[in-house]
Amino acid sequence: MVTTLPATAVLGAGSMGGAVLAGLLGPDVVVEGGIRVTNRTEAKAAPLRQEGVTSLATETDPGANTAAVEGARLVLIGVKPHMVVDLLTEIAPALEPDAVVVSLAAGVTTATMEAALPASVTVVRSMPNTPSHVGLGVTGLSAGSRSSDDDLALARRLFEVVGDVVVVPESQIDALSTISGSGPAYVYLLVEALQEAAVGLGFTPAQAATMVQGTFRGASELLAVSDLTPAEEAPAELRRRVTSPGGTTERAVAVLEQGGLADLFGRAAQAALARNREIAEGR
Repeated sequence: MVTTLPATAVLGAGSMGGAVLAGLLGPDVVVEGGIRVTNRTEAKAAPLRQEGVTSLATETDPGANTAAVEGARLVLIGVKPHMVVDLLTEIAPALEPDAVVVSLAAGVTTATMEAALPASVTVVRSMPNTPSHVGLGVTGLSAGSRSSDDDLALARRLFEVVGDVVVVPESQIDALSTISGSGPAYVYLLVEALQEAAVGLGFTPAQAATMVQGTFRGASELLAVSDLTPAEEAPAELRRRVTSPGGTTERAVAVLEQGGLADLFGRAAQAALARNREIAEGR
């Protein structure tokens, strides 16, 4: 299925912006009117130039950002949070009247962004995660006060080129970041811990990596292709199928449950949420 998007500008093609750009260049995506990308340096801008992509550097072209947004219906803001308002103020006069500005910046509210833009321009706040680099991301989206259903649908199509999308009220976007945004780090921590356990059982680090990483990859794929319903209960059902009564897995899972694993993840998410709010307040 081909995804068609209007002319799109990516201002700041760093980690997340670069991931979305890679998705836009996929074989099943058509960006009518082309893609315009800006970065600070020519060294970063030059490698991105290819058919369908105009890549500009602000160090050699001070008007690069305004030039990139002219004629663009979708404008992705990929700069650091403290730079967002200044960038929006810079590009505001050049934006198309019906432009949809989508921010990747954590902690910058849609109200703050709307205040820096013309009243006809709408804002959507996004929170993608790092698996977007391999097309398996999860992105949270929150509409601003001026965004229509069509605007939100357009932003959704943009992020579906790099994975799944969850639409939430803005009041939940920070909480979402503690799960899908920080979640890859939690998974990697579990992989590290299980690899250490394998080494403790006498396996080499290379053997441990093969066993553990292959197991995580396979288990995730098995969950992804499962047709169990409802979907939210699939992990528990698949776990039960592995856990034979009176067997070794049952005893191991009991130890994890007795250790308060579910409560531990809950407290970790709350800690991340508290820090997110501190950052938003400038602390």
